[in-house]
Amino acid sequence: MLNKTMVKIYFDYKSPFAYLAFEPALKLAKEFDVEIRWIPYILRIKGKGERSLYSEWKVRYSYRDARRLANRQGGFPIRGPRKVYDSTPSLLGSLFAMREDCFVDYSREVFSRFFDHRLEIDQLEEVCGVLKYLKQDTKDFREFAEEEGLELLDRAIAEGESDHVFGVPMFVYRGEQFWGADRIWLLRDRLRDRDQSGDCAAPS
Repeated sequence: MLNKTMVKIYFDYKSPFAYLAFEPALKLAKEFDVEIRWIPYILRIKGKGERSLYSEWKVRYSYRDARRLANRQGGFPIRGPRKVYDSTPSLLGSLFAMREDCFVDYSREVFSRFFDHRLEIDQLEEVCGVLKYLKQDTKDFREFAEEEGLELLDRAIAEGESDHVFGVPMFVYRGEQFWGADRIWLLRDRLRDRDQSGDCAAPS
């Protein structure tokens, strides 16, 4: 039996466009019977005072655009961030959630709470609160976050660098990049072409 085709998705919980891509990516996996591999990746974002005026305009536009797209997907809240976040604690939580088989529920909670200003993703205690809500062992998570989780996150970031990730969400299918929630349709075309050609084997 052939393995499923793999699609990598690099994500960071502070990205509104990663939030927008999350549910469509889950649907993509079912529609085309592909395996989605979620890979955490830390976006390096400059704070106010470090960005040019043009970059400030771009940030404001990006959030406006994200809200418009969210309205088309059902109107879930996307509020601008209070500060520039180091999302490491929340990404460590994602790796723990993958291990405990609750990644989808965890990600839904983190995305929705963060963009509704109900979660600080840079605070380990608040991430523990999400895991506790999902009935996970927070003591186990704290131990995981101190060593194993950090090693896994470092490996994920190194893999992202080898895949030339410059932003999220970044989809990688057979070495080809598709950047942004609004590029999923291009990936869909690639997967549809695969199905029509009968080439469903995973790449070597």
